Parts: sequence; C-alpha cells; structure tokens
Amino acid sequence: MNDESLRYSREELAEFEQIIQDKLTAARKEVSFIKETLSRKNDTGTDNTASSSKVLEDGADTAEKESMNQLASRQMKFIQQLENALVRIKNGTYGVCIGTGKLIQKERLRAVPHTQHSIEAKMARRD
Repeated sequence: MNDESLRYSREELAEFEQIIQDKLTAARKEVSFIKETLSRKNDTGTDNTASSSKVLEDGADTAEKESMNQLASRQMKFIQQLENALVRIKNGTYGVCIGTGKLIQKERLRAVPHTQHSIEAKMARRD
C-alpha cells in the first residue's frame, strides 16, 4: 500500500476524536480552575493593615499571578489546537502530515493528538 494516499478509518478517527475530547475536557477544567484561583487571589479576605513584609508578599503575589496567567494562556492555545484537530477529523485531513503528506504514526497521534507533523517532518524542521 502507498502510505501517502492513506487515510485513517472511521473507527480509528473515532478513537482519536475520543482522545481529543478527553484532553479538551481536562484542559477546560484546568483553565476554569486557574481562573477561579486568580479571582480568589484578587480577594485576599485579609485585613490590609500591613507591615513592611507586605511589600514582599505583594511581589510574590504578582509573580504568581503572572505565572498563572501564562499557564492559562498556554492552556487556551492548547484548547484551540485540539479544537482545530477536531475540525481536521471532520474534514478528513486528520492524521496526514502537512510536511510529507504521509500518515502520522498512530502512537504519535495518541501522544500528541493535535500534531500536524510526523516525526520525520518534525526532525527535518529542527535541522
């Protein structure tokens, strides 16, 4: 068989779709948790009669908020990539490497279900 003209079967695509849906659910829960955490950080619930150590706490809080915002941003990007993978499943292009035109190995898709590159295309891009 010619690898370049193959597509995954409906059953295989259904497996990948379930993997993607599961990852989407987990990622959305994590974003929700991060947003809740950030909103709680804004409401400390403590008396603001502070001492000089309060300045250090404010700096640490700011750094933590920035870190949480970056994490939320990465999760949102991941969610978008997963949603794009679902679109590729629907339009029949899922699992085909955009670099080589060959099928991406199932093991890679199970590990990184939103990928659009086979291992060989990914390695070629690094060189």
